Amino acid sequence: MAWMDEVRARAHARLEQARKGAGAPPFVGDIPVGAGTPVVVVDAPSRDEDGLPRPVRVGAAWAWRLLLFFAVAWLLLRIIGQLRVVVIPVIVAVLLAAMFQPVAAWLRNRGMGRSTSAALVLVASLIIVFGGLGLIINTFVAEIGTLSSQVGDGVREVQDWLARGPLHISQQQIEDYIAQAQRAVTENRGALTSGALTTATTVGEVGTGFFLTLFTLFFFLRDGDQIWRFLCRLLPQGARVPTARAGHYSWHTLVAYVHATVLVAFVDAIGIGIGLFALRVPLALPLAALVFLGAFIPVVGATVSGAVAVLVALVAVGPVKALILLGVVIAVQQLEGHVLQPLIMGRAVALHPLAVILAIASGVVLAGIVGGLIAVPLLAVLNTAVRYLVRHPDGEPTPDREPPGTEPAAEDSTPEEPPPGPETPPPAKTSLA
Repeated sequence: MAWMDEVRARAHARLEQARKGAGAPPFVGDIPVGAGTPVVVVDAPSRDEDGLPRPVRVGAAWAWRLLLFFAVAWLLLRIIGQLRVVVIPVIVAVLLAAMFQPVAAWLRNRGMGRSTSAALVLVASLIIVFGGLGLIINTFVAEIGTLSSQVGDGVREVQDWLARGPLHISQQQIEDYIAQAQRAVTENRGALTSGALTTATTVGEVGTGFFLTLFTLFFFLRDGDQIWRFLCRLLPQGARVPTARAGHYSWHTLVAYVHATVLVAFVDAIGIGIGLFALRVPLALPLAALVFLGAFIPVVGATVSGAVAVLVALVAVGPVKALILLGVVIAVQQLEGHVLQPLIMGRAVALHPLAVILAIASGVVLAGIVGGLIAVPLLAVLNTAVRYLVRHPDGEPTPDREPPGTEPAAEDSTPEEPPPGPETPPPAKTSLA
């Protein structure tokens, strides 16, 4: 306010005169102050024009900004939902590019062209995937007859165990439960039929998404660096280098995460698969493949797929072998949780288990199985990018040249060349491939 500014100016002027020893002693208001006496000028509390306290105004400012943020997020999710046939294949292509990019880079370093190396990696991956699917389907077709007969014997054995075991469930109760299940299926036949009709549309979307994924993956492997440079050039000049380097570290985090996840999934499938083959459970190979795919959803996926394997063992080979297989699944899960995750995954990204669980739950609620699959890698990438930009807003490299949010061993840390300055485009290694 004007009167406060005038009082403050007069006080500063008289204090300056007192320091120089000239003129009359300074005054604050009507009170004389000696040369050695300190003067404290206290600002009067400001009053808002609308009469609201400051905490209320700050809370209101945060409230409308948060509402705007959630409104934009909701609108973005709606747009992604409408474009899911395009968005989901692109996300899957990014994850696959993170898996195969080191191979394509290795081929390019040996003198192979960009298009040739990308095409070779793509064809080799298709051969491996379709070869594995063919082997799994042939195994399933060959063993489905044996499984059907074993399921009948297993169901009767389970019924006998429920009646004679510690639960002491009578045969009448078991028959009532079976009758209730049959009635539930009959009553929901319409819903099942409509679900089958919806599946026809889903199959069309899956086919479209498959070819779009292949097309996108090829260009990510071939021109990923050029795509990233183009995206960085769309930003203001001052944001290009920080964004390029944040993308560089985030990409390294994603590559390390995908490779670590594949290794953990492979160990899970091998461990549970050995138990399935040793116990002579039908469909051991398809169930091991299911465990491998389920392990790509951390914490939850391998547990759910292992439970499916135990249920198949229960109805096919009896409760005793099912309990043995349950012990194998628990042992593999303990190995993953206490050895593989800290040793392998901890080097890729350091995320709290609660954050992982909440991310998976949110992903499943928002986008189903695909959301659960991409939730954790998305969280890992955001974790790295946000940590880097908060600590290095000007785009300087991290001291150890490693992505923020990871815990690499000291001997594994290898220096990298930092991206160039603001006047030059971002380097190739900050790219998607």
